[in-house]
Amino acid sequence: MSEGADGGGDGASARSPGGSPGGDGFAPSALGTREHWDAVYERELQTFQEYGDTGEIWFGEESMTRLIRWMQKHKIPLDASVLDIGTGNGVFLVELAKSGFSNITGIDYSPSAIRLSGSIIEKEGLSNIKLKVEDFLNPSTKLSGFHVCIDKGTFDAISLHPDSAVEKRKQYVQSLSRALNVKGFFLITSCNWTKEELLNEFSEGFELFEELPTPKFTFGGRSGNSVAALVFQKT
Repeated sequence: MSEGADGGGDGASARSPGGSPGGDGFAPSALGTREHWDAVYERELQTFQEYGDTGEIWFGEESMTRLIRWMQKHKIPLDASVLDIGTGNGVFLVELAKSGFSNITGIDYSPSAIRLSGSIIEKEGLSNIKLKVEDFLNPSTKLSGFHVCIDKGTFDAISLHPDSAVEKRKQYVQSLSRALNVKGFFLITSCNWTKEELLNEFSEGFELFEELPTPKFTFGGRSGNSVAALVFQKT
């Protein structure tokens, strides 16, 4: 749901005027629907098959490097079980594998995304990556026992769902708690949510472990971050 269908990482941001994410603060968008992503990945799969183009990377290559460097800095074992939530075109899985991680899984609720990521992984000659069609809001019981869970844009997309987005965010947190081991790490990158808002969304069962540096922007004499990147630890 995240990789490859990003358009540079700014397409998922859609706050409604005067709204706040604690309520119905996001304007409903097709970006929050499975139909949208199925269509996107069908097109990207065709493009890959015809031209070998893997598609764009959600939040850019820098976002992948930032997460992998954090995992290396904190000596996450190379055989630690890692879950990429909403893997999209699977490019992040490829980078994890090339960095030596050997127990990695990518899930996406779009079968087209899993076909695309499978094709890209096969082209790269990698065989130690698991792919599954999974709806993270209604996951199978087998989706558990992970040491690290990673989200680059999937929580953002869920926030834009036109039907019961608030409830779906709660389902996401519950699914994350089931998927992640106690003391496991959750790395999230978001363009819709600030640090403070993410702390609120994941306040039950998780605590902030570290805030990762992201690019800053300046506008009208004020500076800030266009992307939030946080590491939570399950309590």
